[in-house]
Amino acid sequence: MPASTPAGAAPSASPSSLRFSPRILFLSCAAASVERALAGDTPALADALPLRDDVSTDEITPLPILTHYDDTLGRYPYTGFRAGDRTPIGIDAVRRAEIEVVVGGKRYGKGSSREHSPAAERAAGVRLVVAESFERIYRQNADNIGLFTSTDFSLIERIRAGEPIAVDDLVAGRDALAAAILRNGGLLRFGQRFMRQIDTADDTEDARPRTLFEKIVSRHALGTELTQAHPAPGDGAFVHADRRFIHEYYTGMAAHMLAKTFGDALALHAPESIVVFEDHTSYVAESPAHVRGGIVPNVHRMVEAQRAFAARFGLRTHRTLTEREAAADDGRHVAGISHAMVAEHYALPGQLVVGTDSHTPHSGALGCVAFGVGTTDMANAFVTGAVRLTVPQSLRIVLDGRVPAGVTAKDIVLHLLALPFIREGGGVGKVFEFTGEAIARLSTDERATLTNMTAELGGFTGIVAPDDETVRFLRERRGVDFTIEPWMHSDAGAPYAAEIVLDVSAVPPMVAAPGDPGNGLPLADLAERPRIDIAYGGSCTAGKREDFDHYHAVLRWAADRGLKVAPGVELFLQFGTTAVRDHCIAAGYMDAFEQVGARMLQPSCGACGNCGPGGSVRAEQVTVSAINRNFPGRGGPGQVWLASPPTVAASAIAGQLVSFAELQQRPP
Repeated sequence: MPASTPAGAAPSASPSSLRFSPRILFLSCAAASVERALAGDTPALADALPLRDDVSTDEITPLPILTHYDDTLGRYPYTGFRAGDRTPIGIDAVRRAEIEVVVGGKRYGKGSSREHSPAAERAAGVRLVVAESFERIYRQNADNIGLFTSTDFSLIERIRAGEPIAVDDLVAGRDALAAAILRNGGLLRFGQRFMRQIDTADDTEDARPRTLFEKIVSRHALGTELTQAHPAPGDGAFVHADRRFIHEYYTGMAAHMLAKTFGDALALHAPESIVVFEDHTSYVAESPAHVRGGIVPNVHRMVEAQRAFAARFGLRTHRTLTEREAAADDGRHVAGISHAMVAEHYALPGQLVVGTDSHTPHSGALGCVAFGVGTTDMANAFVTGAVRLTVPQSLRIVLDGRVPAGVTAKDIVLHLLALPFIREGGGVGKVFEFTGEAIARLSTDERATLTNMTAELGGFTGIVAPDDETVRFLRERRGVDFTIEPWMHSDAGAPYAAEIVLDVSAVPPMVAAPGDPGNGLPLADLAERPRIDIAYGGSCTAGKREDFDHYHAVLRWAADRGLKVAPGVELFLQFGTTAVRDHCIAAGYMDAFEQVGARMLQPSCGACGNCGPGGSVRAEQVTVSAINRNFPGRGGPGQVWLASPPTVAASAIAGQLVSFAELQQRPP
């Protein structure tokens, strides 16, 4: 791989110690404690307990904030943060309070891969975040922009006392690469100093038993001045990506930072392997969050910035369709949600794929390593071809038995999310390797639901070893004749951090109560069934062909009995890709959808990310949705219940949460 020679002199390393303002913002469950800190009265940690767990990136930077990609972000951190039923942190509050240290609970930064969140914190003056544990992408994004993160709560009293903190203490416990990046002020500065020479690893066989993930990483590992070409779990490393993809909410920020760093000398490595997607903005004029926030013009500028960047470097681009464009489409336009499109058109077994979305693991269903990265990681990958990771451990998820009728992969993953091991963070940063007799029977679409939602499980990525089903999918969906190579499996005796064995025959239809995907419970255990206002079927998780087969099975049954969507309920069905839409048309599904009164939406990231119709507009509204996450504010201000595609469709007909089996048992 050719060397990258950035313009400009190498920056100096960071000082050996740092002093922080003693004003500390504890992200407490009590709004009053938060408000005290913002008013200048820092309470002791004991007075701020309990701290909020699961502070999501949706709360740190709500969707409307993502149209900013410069220092303006510093006005907005935590404006979506909830303490009880309140959002106590307003615009400019963190800057005005001169907060430099923020403290939270477990799984800080869970959710999307948006680097806007640590960037907003950093731009507001925050220099250190202390939490009991961090989500992998958030922490890596923070490293990349020079924002320190620590799980050492003993730092708090030292900072309150005005003591300078050694950088060694701030990076204690981190891998050597993460520490080096932080010492140098972030990834791009690190790259200027230490990535002038990148070497492809010698692909020699390793005699020890290895997982499929380890084998793929080994075949893509790179050596730099400070990293080894044969990393072990826990090591920081760089790998070569076969595919890099980005979408419009990240390209403007990446272009901005690359221009600041490289100027006119900017050149991209292997631009033919970069794919650019417009997949969040085709319905922006109908997004309540965008319209209320007055940011639709910002979104259009963001899209134009991406188009200009793609045009400058000749990058392959897929644009989503508006409804007007779809009506005139001759079937040759190929578009859809980025990670779903990558599985449909680009990823292959044994490859390594990275994208600027936490649901990039979607393609792991094909037997490749696919994971999400932040903007700085992608910007660095654009110019070097190298992608940073801390090599994770693997979990072996054995799914035995037969999936019952009426149960889908979405129910299985909601069941996994509710397990104490997962709820307590046992999956954070791990590779989820799905295997077992049930996996062998699942279609690739259903496998993709599992790998996609490793983001919610807290994992680094999900992967399924390629098999005959993979070969069938590639041949029938993509016209690719693929031969599985002998090495493409995990070895007997390969190391795993833990194993979860689940008999899927005992998994019932599941739902997840509002607030977190981990709030799962069997639908049958819900004695009082909430009435619903909105039913939404779509997103990368539930906008695939097989998901629409499920929607159709329910709605065809309803239409044949003269049933329609319940009064007062809106049903939205949004295709994940144009190929899914064309499948539904060819299969004759549209008639049933129209008869029951569903509104059909063209492929895009819609209500899932507050990017279009299907989101709530009032706090009292209740949504049942097939999307992947229901953090506060996700899908609008109302309550969002997560469910499988058949449960979403059945609930739309019933007007309350029900499974398809329960709907069928109701009297005419």
